[in-house]
Amino acid sequence: MWQKILCVCLLLPACVQARVWLGEVSHVSDGDTLWIKAGRGVAPRKVRLLGLDAPELCQPGGVAARTALQALVAHKPVQVNVNFQDTYGRDLARLQVDGRDVGAALVGAGHAWSSRWRGSLGPYAVQEASARAAGLGLFADPAAELPRDFRKRQGPCQPVR
Repeated sequence: MWQKILCVCLLLPACVQARVWLGEVSHVSDGDTLWIKAGRGVAPRKVRLLGLDAPELCQPGGVAARTALQALVAHKPVQVNVNFQDTYGRDLARLQVDGRDVGAALVGAGHAWSSRWRGSLGPYAVQEASARAAGLGLFADPAAELPRDFRKRQGPCQPVR
């Protein structure tokens, strides 16, 4: 019996580690969601950047956030570190391009907020504080509204027809 428990304990760390894969960005939907293709003949996967929240496309700063993400990753090889999947089936992941953390770059340039969770200022709090102090991007407007508050007040953006 103890051998089975030992075997499960030895295998457990492999199960809880992040899944890492390489791909190329095929499409950027908005400032924190993109499609990444892992290889020829493989359908692109929808990926949501973990640790940040970019404005909705119909929200002030939304188009600029998408443009900034496109500029960072378009047609470049990226490393995807998947931690979870959300209720929409998207991989929640951290992205690296040219050795840079894409989330840190976006938040540091003022194109997104560090994700807040239960009193935590999130993984990119330092980058956000720096962008706020410099008045970069979203933080040039002291009334900039968190996307979650915008969605509660406004609802989801309507698709462009």
